[in-house]
Amino acid sequence: MEKSAIFENKAMYTCPMHPEIEQDKPGDCPKCGMHLEQKTAPAEEDNKEARILARKFWIGLIFAVPVFFLALGEMIPVLNLKAIIPSELSRWLQFIFSTPVVLWAGGIFFAKAWKSVLNKSLNMFTLIAMGVGAAYGFSAIVILFPNIFPESLKRHGEIGLYFEAAAVITVLVLMGQLLEAKARSRTGQAIKALLGFAAKIAHRIRDGKEEDVAIDQIQKGDLLRVRPGEKVPLDGIITEGKSTVDESMISGEPVPAAKKEGDLVIGATVNQTGAFVMRAEKIGHETLLSQIVKMVADAQRSRAPIQKLADHISGYFVPAVMGCAVVAFIIWSAFGPAPALAYALISAISVLIIACPCALGLATPMSIMVGVGKGAQSGILIKSAEAIEKCEKITHVLIDKTGTLTAGKPQVTATITANGWDEKSLLSIAASIEQSSEHPLARSVVDYAKEKGYGLASADGFQSVTGGGVKGKVNSKAVLLGKQKFIEDNGIILPEELKKKSDELQRKAETVIWVAVDGKIAGILGISDPIKKTTPEAIRALHEMGLKVVMLTGDNEKTANAIAKELGITDVHAGLEPKDKQEIVKKLRSEGAKVMMTGDGINDAPALAEADVGVAMGTGTDVAIESAGITLVKGDLNGIVKALRLSRGVMRNIRQNLFFAFIYNAIGVPIAAGILYPFWGLLLSPMIAGAAMSFSSVSVIGNSLRLRNLEL
Repeated sequence: MEKSAIFENKAMYTCPMHPEIEQDKPGDCPKCGMHLEQKTAPAEEDNKEARILARKFWIGLIFAVPVFFLALGEMIPVLNLKAIIPSELSRWLQFIFSTPVVLWAGGIFFAKAWKSVLNKSLNMFTLIAMGVGAAYGFSAIVILFPNIFPESLKRHGEIGLYFEAAAVITVLVLMGQLLEAKARSRTGQAIKALLGFAAKIAHRIRDGKEEDVAIDQIQKGDLLRVRPGEKVPLDGIITEGKSTVDESMISGEPVPAAKKEGDLVIGATVNQTGAFVMRAEKIGHETLLSQIVKMVADAQRSRAPIQKLADHISGYFVPAVMGCAVVAFIIWSAFGPAPALAYALISAISVLIIACPCALGLATPMSIMVGVGKGAQSGILIKSAEAIEKCEKITHVLIDKTGTLTAGKPQVTATITANGWDEKSLLSIAASIEQSSEHPLARSVVDYAKEKGYGLASADGFQSVTGGGVKGKVNSKAVLLGKQKFIEDNGIILPEELKKKSDELQRKAETVIWVAVDGKIAGILGISDPIKKTTPEAIRALHEMGLKVVMLTGDNEKTANAIAKELGITDVHAGLEPKDKQEIVKKLRSEGAKVMMTGDGINDAPALAEADVGVAMGTGTDVAIESAGITLVKGDLNGIVKALRLSRGVMRNIRQNLFFAFIYNAIGVPIAAGILYPFWGLLLSPMIAGAAMSFSSVSVIGNSLRLRNLEL
């Protein structure tokens, strides 16, 4: 389906954190400084923001590295870099190399910070610009006007520089912004994958002639021919012919649906056994696939990033720090010893440097980075930081049945023979006739017979009866295979004993296939979608964690209830369409629940995207994986339990990091402002302030690395 056929409105851009901000062109949010995302459709071209940030990051890194090593040589005398590079030359080189990093690469942060001031919405960028600007600005003044500082503030005749702090902080923040931009660009992959499922052309019938036309040229009421193996072009009604259609991408169920005249067919589903003519009823954005695309896009935009916490804190922290710096400057200017202005400047700069957001900027990214790595080692792929944040507060776990609780592949689970027949003979003749069928249930019979090592013969006169079964001849014997009604309609009497066995299998949610040979029943086969071996353990663990487990499925109620009873799930919703699953998620969230949705199919994509946290099976479709915040590589539900434990550990670690980030400020800012000077004559120099700032960062990094030992 052409993109223009789905999205017909003018492109609008909105902020992920502040959805009320909308405009018709790209840019930054005036409230938080985040890059605005396209609202009505994913961008077709490469992410321009990511390319710009990547260029700034790599060039900034190239210039920041020599600044760091030059400063390291001055701070650690053992390195004796002064013997190679004179101190005065080293200081000027630091100034020269750090200038493009701060002013060019980091210029975007100053622009965002200025906007935050104009809009009276102080945020993380305000804090970054303030800290980096203070470190760079003070150091530049030292280089350009060294004589304005008193001798008492000099060490070995020099004032300390903080170019390396300004350059390294800028590069670190750029890296975080780059990773965030790439993550946002990947959210569009779910929609691109969905669009890839749509048919591109259709066989239109006009005036008795058939022609191939592009999908976006189809009008309502056009007659379209669909041949076996082709995708259904659009949503419509069958006007001629009958077939079976694989609707698993919509329903999630592996068994194809029988279709006849008057039945609805859905665009992008796959026609199987027969040809038919359909009348197009829905086109463009009206089709079910287009609606799923819209639902996924809307749900993806509704999530707030984890950075909101830091910005919320910054909203209070930034003005407090700036206020302290101003107050310190005023008091020292009025009451400080000569030269009062120099002391005032030193004190104000020390306050700003010690409050530099390096530790705050690292508090969440470091924990997230280590946590994501830990998760990957355990088969848990985490797409976004907000998924980890929201996992911690989950109250309800919604799980799709087919492919999630169950294997998603029909298998023969019971073989019951009539008198005079054994398993080998029954399976051999059943598989021989079924090998000519494309039905998933037929393939399960053939695969099972081959797995058992039973030989197959060729079938003559094979015929598939839509909605009933198949018939033909195997070794000159007339064979009928299919539903009970199909067998009875062919005048064959069913043994009461086997009918009872059939009822027992159906109560266990197994599909029963009857096999008749030469007018007499040979036996029955029970086929089911088996529960994954790891599922019962995972469900028990979720219950023990105090979570409400809910089953969502497009399957019938009888089968769903049988599976749920076996697993101890009391809340079951069956016969659902994609929009129904999403509505259930919406309803629960509106009632205050924190919802995790787990699934593996295209039909699960809207619900996965709508949920607070979407978890996709790695064995599922690309669309489900792209719509989810977390993917379980092995398709093992125990991964959900591990993901929840991981999220709790990561969020606990983040709170600890934020404590480390601020405890130094709570202690250091008053000292930097000179609160100890009247009592003990102690004044915190910018160099010590920089060391305290660095130590807070080391504490954050060290604490984050502890996550590598987290027990999942």
